[in-house]
Amino acid sequence: MGLEAIRATRTVNEIAQDFEVHPAQVAQWKKEIQDQAASLFDTKSGRKKPAAPAATDADNLFGEIGRLKVELDWLKKKSGLSQ
Repeated sequence: MGLEAIRATRTVNEIAQDFEVHPAQVAQWKKEIQDQAASLFDTKSGRKKPAAPAATDADNLFGEIGRLKVELDWLKKKSGLSQ
């Protein structure tokens, strides 16, 4: 929807009506795309910046899962609902 608004082949109101959203939402998406478009090509040497390793996100999530499991086990034990 945001890309259609940038192309300007139709009005924001027409796009919003087609996708059954508020025109302000389409305008917001259009603005976000325009604001972030420049960052797609930001580099010093003309090459794209390397993406952050996905392993860090996965490691963080697995760590949080472990902490939550320990908390859950402790709460089950304290409440008498242990397995």
